[in-house]
Amino acid sequence: MPKHDTPMIDELESGPWPSFVTDLKRQAEKSPQCWDILGKMELSFRDRITHWKHGGIVGVFGYGGGIVGRYSDVPEQYPGVAHFHTVRLNQPSSKFYTTEKLRQVCDLWEKRGSGMTNMHGSTGDLVLLGTTTDQLEPLFWDLTHDLNWDLGGSGSNLRTPSCCLGKARCEYSCIDTQALCHHLTMHYQDEIHRPAFPYKFKFKFSGCPNDCVAAIARSDFAVLGTWKDDIRIDQSAVKGYVNGDFASNAGAHAGRDWGKFDIEKEVIDLCPTHCMRMKGEELQIDNSNCTRCMHCINVMPRALRPGLEQGATICVGAKAPILDGAQFATMTIPFLKVDPENDFEEVIEVIEKIWDWWMEVGKNRERVGETIMRVGLPTFLKVMEVDIVPQHVKEPRSNPYVFWGEDEVEGGWDRSVVEFRKRHAQ
Repeated sequence: MPKHDTPMIDELESGPWPSFVTDLKRQAEKSPQCWDILGKMELSFRDRITHWKHGGIVGVFGYGGGIVGRYSDVPEQYPGVAHFHTVRLNQPSSKFYTTEKLRQVCDLWEKRGSGMTNMHGSTGDLVLLGTTTDQLEPLFWDLTHDLNWDLGGSGSNLRTPSCCLGKARCEYSCIDTQALCHHLTMHYQDEIHRPAFPYKFKFKFSGCPNDCVAAIARSDFAVLGTWKDDIRIDQSAVKGYVNGDFASNAGAHAGRDWGKFDIEKEVIDLCPTHCMRMKGEELQIDNSNCTRCMHCINVMPRALRPGLEQGATICVGAKAPILDGAQFATMTIPFLKVDPENDFEEVIEVIEKIWDWWMEVGKNRERVGETIMRVGLPTFLKVMEVDIVPQHVKEPRSNPYVFWGEDEVEGGWDRSVVEFRKRHAQ
């Protein structure tokens, strides 16, 4: 395939940082279709529109997800990418790979596709960019039989679960995110590979409220490790920070002199609920008002640690902008024990209660967070059998009317009022 004139694309190589354009040109020596990728991208830059179209659904036998069809609307100009499908692979928990496995998948992709990869897609998958329809079944056979690897999720199904490093490398982790992620991935294989939901559904697991996988912003079902008791305090280490014996933020700002550490300015005054104070040389925390923001623990990790009664907070309904714009997940269950000994039954029970409701009332292409917005958070919380707390209230009521159910009023309703309400509802 010929090289194309790409003056605008070439500009992306002119800066001080490594460029994907350079990588694509190098890969094009092995996979000539990459020249057409660069040429087509130049055309899109010039026309200021994309030249990819949906064109139809494509996949492998027995699976409804895992392959994202990509078709060109200018196939005559760039025949190498007339169809250039994306393949999603189910990544290991926390994205721990061996070099041997990565070499194997790269060799396979150069044999069956373009050799281009995306490490990683926003869902979490290892993404293989660009192959033709006739290569999908051979690729799938080689992937599953030789590499013992599976496809990830795409379409209106459960997307590939993903998690942070968890207890493998993080001292803050309050739950075993890797065990939970792996267990649910295996438990819900059918939901990952055979779309049956109103729209996509994403799990993400963070071991602590730092939320390093941004679960609260990017997943329909976010599991955030937390604790129920008091923050553990080492008062001698607190003195060490105050006296300058230890670098704050675990030395993250090494190389720049930030001046003497000021615990009032850098920790206590930044507490969102002002639940901390110094009494003499002792740090005191009103744990009943702590919102687990992790700021104080991040700044003084030698002195402060999460409590010992650990579990998870469940948040539901985040999504990225499509129709109504981005929204964070709603805190639904403040604290839930996450126990690997009973195969995480507590988490599975919550998941399936959400799915049963959403699959009944959700509209086509409506994320669960959008369903909650449409029918109202009180309805969702009632379905989940969760008591409403002040933190669920987004803003005060804007009208004076309060309606009570018949079963919510002591002594029952006057019958005429009940009948009026029924007729009005009809």
